[in-house]
Amino acid sequence: MGKSEDQTGEIADWLTDRALRTLIGAAMLMPHERRVPFMGGLVRRLGRRVGYETRIFDNLNRIWPGLPASRKQEIAYGVLDNFGRTLIENYSYKTFGQWLEDTPIAGEGLAAVEEARAAGRPVLFVTGHFGNHEVPRQVLSARGYQIGGLYRPMANRFFNDHYAKTMTELSGPVFAQGKSGTMGFARHLKQGGMGTLLFDVDVHGGMVIDFLGHPARTAASAADLALRLNALVVPYFGIRQPDGLSFEAAIEAPIPHSDPRGMMIEMTKRLEARIEAHPEQWFWVHRRWKAKV
Repeated sequence: MGKSEDQTGEIADWLTDRALRTLIGAAMLMPHERRVPFMGGLVRRLGRRVGYETRIFDNLNRIWPGLPASRKQEIAYGVLDNFGRTLIENYSYKTFGQWLEDTPIAGEGLAAVEEARAAGRPVLFVTGHFGNHEVPRQVLSARGYQIGGLYRPMANRFFNDHYAKTMTELSGPVFAQGKSGTMGFARHLKQGGMGTLLFDVDVHGGMVIDFLGHPARTAASAADLALRLNALVVPYFGIRQPDGLSFEAAIEAPIPHSDPRGMMIEMTKRLEARIEAHPEQWFWVHRRWKAKV
């Protein structure tokens, strides 16, 4: 790519970031119960124009080809609506935490997490781009847990600068994926810390595991870290409720240590179960399945 093309891309990213900042800033002036559905509706309307809806349909056609077109459209609308809602909720992390004060916790994993904390054992929470993945972290943080994170930086560096800040200021240290970030995340866990890792994106060189019935490249870093550091592995999910504003925080039973493949398969099964129950809450916009793996 030539220098002029690089500059054009930079300008486009900067303009995109300015537009997003303006929209987010306008939404932040609204009360929580208005800003969340506002952003959900806005992203739902914009999704078709920027190609997101097409990508959702491509993925749904791959995974559930027999699903009626009307149901696929319903899921697509739900996916985009959830995307917009999640985006502004995470920018509203201070007031969002207050909104989540009465969020119920379900699942069998909370007692095991408390035991690990008392023993100084690392805890690795694993989840996917489902519901609002920051909800369990918010809910547990309100109970005094300090939970760090490892995240993939966005391609638009201007937008990434302020998006990453929303995660950093919530609870515990946050590290950008990459050699130094992964090392920092591992050190945090090794010291008896807690951290979150999302594992549901395509990773070049990842192990191939069936995801919703189709092979998908999957990073084994969660299992590798857990085995190396003897960390407790706990899947958790923030499940959006029918009102679109409230959640259930599901803290599932820990995944037993075995071998990396077996552990990643079990993590994948846990996420699949959530997606099958609430398909509109998973981020079908991802290019999760490549043509060749």
